[in-house]
Amino acid sequence: MTVKIAVAGAMGRMGKTLIEAVNLSEHTELGAATVLPDSSLIGADAGEAAGVGKLGVSLVGDLSDAINDFDVLIDFTTPEATVKHAQLCAQHGKVLVVGTTGFSPEQKAEFDQAVSQTACCMASNFSTGVNLCFKLLETAAKVLGDDSDIEVYEAHHRHKVDAPSGTALSMGEVLAKATNRDLSEVAVYGREGQTGARDQKTIGFATSRGGDVVGDHTVTFFAEGERVEITHKASSRMSFARGAVRAAVWLNAKESGMFDMQDVLNLK
Repeated sequence: MTVKIAVAGAMGRMGKTLIEAVNLSEHTELGAATVLPDSSLIGADAGEAAGVGKLGVSLVGDLSDAINDFDVLIDFTTPEATVKHAQLCAQHGKVLVVGTTGFSPEQKAEFDQAVSQTACCMASNFSTGVNLCFKLLETAAKVLGDDSDIEVYEAHHRHKVDAPSGTALSMGEVLAKATNRDLSEVAVYGREGQTGARDQKTIGFATSRGGDVVGDHTVTFFAEGERVEITHKASSRMSFARGAVRAAVWLNAKESGMFDMQDVLNLK
């Protein structure tokens, strides 16, 4: 069975890569693709605009204009747009793969309410390698966490608007859960001036932005006499896109429920 995919934000950097990944997969085909309502590209062929050749799917400015043309929506856009898309998909029995990050508490509550009526796979990172790192971090934190200082470093391109990255925060959540801590209480997002000695229970975050870095993440466990580092470096957005398409095919068989990439990869 071929799964028909809709890509939101199709002309963004991630959107174009998603269209390419959908086109490359033997299990999927592009059913719909959206752009901003005022885009001059509305009506253009999505495949040609994405650089993969003509696919016979016209770009639309509103997802509702193509609601009958897809099975699964893949959304890596903005919190505001994703909430609206989730509400629309829930109304029409469509399922969603969501990689959007940076939700406010109010937006996240709206989103959760919408997807409670359908099936959704949501992850801060759909890379297979990153999700394997989540599992490795859980193991490392259980072994090393009580005897080491834990720091999370991430770097992304200059255009990324949220910090720390959603992936870094997910890593922090994994680390906190594995060491029986509450991330909201132990996270340190910056250090300046006379900070005093480091509290061993804290989890530090450092962020860099610049150039065209796709995404680098390193977690370091600093112990006495040694340190352990777990690193993932993405060199192409295709790793995220292939994971999202894999998740879409997996999710298409679900009627309801909230899932993540760990479920897709059977790592739980």
